[in-house]
Amino acid sequence: MALPSVQDVRALHEKYAPTRDALDLVHTHCEVVSRIALDLAARSGLRVDTGLVEIGALVHDIGVYRVGTGPYIRHGVLGYEILRAEGLPESLCRFASHHTGVGLTRRDILRRRLPLPLDDYLAETVEERLVMYADKFHSKTSPPRFLDVAAYTDHVARFGPEKVAAFTELVAEFGEPDLAPFVAEYGHAHHSGVPEHR
Repeated sequence: MALPSVQDVRALHEKYAPTRDALDLVHTHCEVVSRIALDLAARSGLRVDTGLVEIGALVHDIGVYRVGTGPYIRHGVLGYEILRAEGLPESLCRFASHHTGVGLTRRDILRRRLPLPLDDYLAETVEERLVMYADKFHSKTSPPRFLDVAAYTDHVARFGPEKVAAFTELVAEFGEPDLAPFVAEYGHAHHSGVPEHR
């Protein structure tokens, strides 16, 4: 499978970002998630396609540019639409639509009346799970911040014990990231409280 280059993905972000501030926020977040995911992959010893992880993480939030004043939870399906329209392979497009929270099911959509097409949006491959997991450790809040395992556990608990269990399984699968080098490099605070959104 031919993947776009890092430069190609940057150009896609520039194409869809409505403002320079939006570009800086979203692209930087995607870059951070990519680097956390690759670091976790290296330290876990799991066999993963690191090229797919890197590019999948870099495109996972591209739909944020299309949210506007609409519901943020739609950013995944909007990103999927962008990537499909750009002719990218399904295996890459899924990183956009299958990274929200620790996965969304049809039951979640019905129970919470979410404004999404009725489907399961669950990370299935090890690469998808790794990017979804790495995404939990950096928030695009204002200002952006890094989150530890305890902070995300507190956040996800409001969606039910099954979501906490799903996150705990990801922690066991991939381990806890070492956020200190990223905190130092990006200058974003390391937060232990509840994130406002993902």
